[in-house]
Amino acid sequence: MNQDTFISHLIELRDRMLRGLLAVTIVFVCLFPWAKDLYTMLAQPLLAVLPQGGQMIATDVVGVFLVPLKVTALVAVMITMPYLLYQMWAFVAPGLYAHEKRLVLPLVFTSSILFLAGMSFAYFVVFPLAFKVLASFAPDGVAWMTDIDKYFSFVLGMFVVFGVTFEIPVAVILLVRMGVVTVEQLIEARPYVIVGAFVVAAVLTPPDVVSQLLLAFPLWLLYELGIIAARVLGVTAQQPAAEVPADSAPKQD
Repeated sequence: MNQDTFISHLIELRDRMLRGLLAVTIVFVCLFPWAKDLYTMLAQPLLAVLPQGGQMIATDVVGVFLVPLKVTALVAVMITMPYLLYQMWAFVAPGLYAHEKRLVLPLVFTSSILFLAGMSFAYFVVFPLAFKVLASFAPDGVAWMTDIDKYFSFVLGMFVVFGVTFEIPVAVILLVRMGVVTVEQLIEARPYVIVGAFVVAAVLTPPDVVSQLLLAFPLWLLYELGIIAARVLGVTAQQPAAEVPADSAPKQD
């Protein structure tokens, strides 16, 4: 790769990053008037299990202003995620083979849906159960409250964990497609994956059994779903010999 080509790639990367940032900014500005409502909605799973009279607190002077802004930015990223993923895929598309390019839009759509599904699973299933279990362990006379910034950091981490977890089927299909592994090898690795799922869940989730099980079982089931999808789609790692990346194909007169 010569210097001119390298610079052109950097320019394209910059342009696509700016497009993504602009999209997030536009959505953020539109959502800004409802920043407080968005945080209240995010905090609802915890507020629902706090004892009567319990509330969240803000230990930072500017926390009551910055935290709702962070939540609004998170929602803006969620809304624009399909566009952001498309920009990422479009950047790498010129180096892909023609048959690989046909996978771009389905992968962008599927990746977005699965990531948002993981976040929804965390919000609607994991948080209510986990917070209810944790609240039951609060000793008598102890006011169980949390700082709003710490709560946001916690849920953000859980959103990322479960969002990435739900991407496992896509990752499995890509690994098989690239020839890194075969479906048979994935099946043989099943026992190790199950053990690894419980280890990962124990490390990444709060120290309660409910949260760990709610991450470990989806990890395992999504792995199985990825194997099934790879079989159904007939994914193969074989590359047609005559096929070359689109940007390196000879031009026709």
